[in-house]
Amino acid sequence: MSVDGTVDRRRDVQAMIGNGNGVVAPNHSTHRLRLNPNTEHKPDSYDNLQLEYSPLLFSSLERYLPPIMLNVSRDVKVQYMREILMKYSPEGERNRVQRHKEYRQKIMLNYQPLHNELYSMHATNFFVPSFLKAVNDNSEDSFRSIISEAAPGIFTFEMLQPHFCELLLSEVENFERWVCETKFRIMQPNTMNKYGAVLDDFGLDTMLGKLMDDYVRPLSKVFFSEVGGSTLDSHHGFVVEYGIDRDVDLGFHVDDAEVTLNVCLGKQFSGGELFFRGVRCDKHVNTETLPEEILDCCHVPGHAILHRGRHRHGARATTGGHRINLILWCRSSVFRELKKYQKDFSSWCGECQREKKERQEQSVLATKLELLKGDENPAW
Repeated sequence: MSVDGTVDRRRDVQAMIGNGNGVVAPNHSTHRLRLNPNTEHKPDSYDNLQLEYSPLLFSSLERYLPPIMLNVSRDVKVQYMREILMKYSPEGERNRVQRHKEYRQKIMLNYQPLHNELYSMHATNFFVPSFLKAVNDNSEDSFRSIISEAAPGIFTFEMLQPHFCELLLSEVENFERWVCETKFRIMQPNTMNKYGAVLDDFGLDTMLGKLMDDYVRPLSKVFFSEVGGSTLDSHHGFVVEYGIDRDVDLGFHVDDAEVTLNVCLGKQFSGGELFFRGVRCDKHVNTETLPEEILDCCHVPGHAILHRGRHRHGARATTGGHRINLILWCRSSVFRELKKYQKDFSSWCGECQREKKERQEQSVLATKLELLKGDENPAW
């Protein structure tokens, strides 16, 4: 490389890391991410920092930093990534994130966990051996050895040990008692479910982050790569409760997620089947369902259902007992950013696929007609 190239690189680094006095000079023109992550880079931990966004988001985003940024100090990397995130996050959204952060801190300061062992990942105590082995082997063959594909893109498998399910149910009940006793107003799990709790809000976010990073993402990388399965970097974890005195059913919808993990925790119940009606992009979310897209799945305690967030689904009425499910919405900020520049989602949207196939058939038909016209009017 020329001397001029070396000078340019020095200038870029200087723009990113500041003027030598420890102050970073923001330069939006240089604040860019790589298109593909550096999978060999081990990112810093941001857990002990007070940040507007999830520490896991920073750790994930770090792999996309330009090469010259990977070895600078953590503080410099934080400011660089914050500048990027701030460009894409409106002030109203930042204020909402800050208020939610304060809300969580208030809970954490006052709520006393019942089972501390749940708050960090203990894989051998949480997962059944067959699931652990498949993830450790980390291949499509190992995953398919434990998975049933009920329909294209809908995977079911045994995942959680009964003891873990019992502990998590007990922890949720303890949290709900605390909420009732203190009259603390908590947020609903989502816009549709009235009963349940956001697990991230009372301290389980770190454990659920590990669950996504180390156990959901390897499967999603294989089965859902076209919707950002390999770049999942944030999550929303909650439980939902169904029964006669809880939510009875759940209407037809899509999730705010690229990939959804749905695990039944128990207890005794009847009904409540999960029904699926095809994968759709935003444009086609309300289009008709084809017969081959119709599927019902039964819940089994400890067993997981893994599917695309855009796979339209709902829950039939729980006709007896009490059913509680752990839901983990897994999201990819990279996929969401790239999606803004796309118009065709035929790699995963059923309706886009149908429209593409129709266009191809029309094109083939038009070509045949042109050829037939040529045969009828030969050039003499």
